[in-house]
Amino acid sequence: MDQNVVQFRIGEAALQSGVSAANIRYYEKEGLLPLGARGDNSYRLYSGADVHQLRFIRLCRAMDMSLHEVRTLLALDWSRKEDCDAARDTLDDHLQHVRARLAELQTLEADLLALRNRCDGSDDHCHIIEALHARADAQPAMPSATAAGKRHV
Repeated sequence: MDQNVVQFRIGEAALQSGVSAANIRYYEKEGLLPLGARGDNSYRLYSGADVHQLRFIRLCRAMDMSLHEVRTLLALDWSRKEDCDAARDTLDDHLQHVRARLAELQTLEADLLALRNRCDGSDDHCHIIEALHARADAQPAMPSATAAGKRHV
């Protein structure tokens, strides 16, 4: 049977794809998925191809890809060599982001470990909590996007 003929209501499409109904609506709004057709009863209807596209989106998002990256990959045709180059470029850019994020996480790990090592519980007060309060007071009221850990997605 042609997967485009099968029609799912949004709840069933959510179950079949592993994407919540709220996220399906969001992906429609963001242009990652065409708006579900409406049946006679005004329910949104999705094809098997739509469910596949939702699974593709879920997979890409699980790999921490941005909506822009997902949109780029969805627009590519796997049978065109030129699109293979674009897919590689998209993944290369994403790998660069992942590597930068790994470096940030390693710095965070070292910072947390140093903070943790400030207190062994033998003093009359907690040096971890003391250090956290001191850092909170030392922070600017409006931290910059980079200081707050700018997210890729």
